[in-house]
Amino acid sequence: MLSLKITGMHCVACALNIDLDLEEVPGVKSAKTNYARQITEVEYDESKTSLEIIKSTIAKTGYQVVD
Repeated sequence: MLSLKITGMHCVACALNIDLDLEEVPGVKSAKTNYARQITEVEYDESKTSLEIIKSTIAKTGYQVVD
């Protein structure tokens, strides 16, 4: 399970948008974003996707991953 700190979320709907977009990425098994904690937890198959693709997907949704 990968945990990522996210910035730019303003409401619970923002968290839902991140989850829905990530779950469309081939290889992502689940995505759960906690708005209050500003954390996204992603379970994925490393043979089908990568951390960079996950970060890029979050960025395309309009949010940033804090390294």
